[in-house]
Amino acid sequence: MSVNIGGKPATVINVHNDGIYCIVPDRAYSGEIEVNVGAASEKQLAMAVDTFGYQRRMVVTTLAGKKDERDNYDIKDGTFDDCGGFYDPTWLVFDPKNPDLLYVGQDGSDVRLLNFKDSTVTTPITRGMGNWSRIRTIAFTNDGDHMIIANDQGDVNGISTSILSRASGFKDPKVLTSYKQCNGASVHPKTGELYFNSYEKGQFYRFDLNDYFENNIGIKDYQELFKIQDNNWEFQIDIAPSGDYAYIVVINQHYILRTDYNWDTETFMQPYVVCGEPHSTGWVDGVGTQARLNNPYQGVFVRNPDYAGKADEYDFYFTEQSNHDIRILTPEGKVTTFAGRGSSSIDANPYGHIDGALRTEARFDRPQGLAYDSVNHVFYVGDWMNRCIRKISLEN
Repeated sequence: MSVNIGGKPATVINVHNDGIYCIVPDRAYSGEIEVNVGAASEKQLAMAVDTFGYQRRMVVTTLAGKKDERDNYDIKDGTFDDCGGFYDPTWLVFDPKNPDLLYVGQDGSDVRLLNFKDSTVTTPITRGMGNWSRIRTIAFTNDGDHMIIANDQGDVNGISTSILSRASGFKDPKVLTSYKQCNGASVHPKTGELYFNSYEKGQFYRFDLNDYFENNIGIKDYQELFKIQDNNWEFQIDIAPSGDYAYIVVINQHYILRTDYNWDTETFMQPYVVCGEPHSTGWVDGVGTQARLNNPYQGVFVRNPDYAGKADEYDFYFTEQSNHDIRILTPEGKVTTFAGRGSSSIDANPYGHIDGALRTEARFDRPQGLAYDSVNHVFYVGDWMNRCIRKISLEN
């Protein structure tokens, strides 16, 4: 006896009374069920009246980039299949005026560009163009006409953020703000203000971009709003699409803060912990400080249709370097694991380079960058130690 579902062989695991129990094969999209009984020379075929409703699952695949077993890789422009590896893909962001373009910031190296229209990777922005030491984050002004690069100059009082114009093809970097040890910068999605930080003492700064464009204010004309907790806290700022609040992802202390926006004063207020525990590492799904994180990195806001009509309709997805996964933070502070780590019954290591089902198969190795295509519902992941860009989408 054999069973096919959607034209693909299904594994029969049991027959009991009038029931046949099978494992549904992958990608059995059309859903026709056929049962063959008897020897090959005398098979009798039965077709089910109803088709099986196959639900496509989300899977992880490898989009571009590769290395060999010794961690050797080229860095070169080319097609997705022949573009070499990615040095340290820490920050991913779509061009707001062209959804076919995905910029990849590489910490300590250049900015690469994935073009989905022709499936190519190029290097349009080099580190030397702006005299940058470490390109940490990439953002755009709300009109999409300018790119902002956050730069970590170390303990030298130099470039913290630079601004580049679309009119020049993003080839004209100018110093926007000047300080030291900047880990990231974000633009408020409603008011257009720029917020950036310093690792030095955990400073959180506000810079009025509108005043910059209108009155050409100087590179030191910013204000400190608060310090998040202590010296040498490495963090990035992710502002919600509504502009009502921002998450402060504290990378090296393994927790996430929230700071609420005061619309009257147009500033963010003193933050508070929403998940994780400072200094405490681990991999624990839970609520608030009961959850444990390990080097959280880039995050993106994803609208959840189940929240329709609520004050906050977005979940926050974020990568974790040392947990080798992608987690979800809900508005209520609940943390769950979305993808990565595979099944421990297959391999005890939580890291690796394995494509497949989100939790039972897929593995990453220190993922950092994360971007979300809200039109096609696709995630892109900068997989650092695998030197590649991974993709999370419905299986083909």
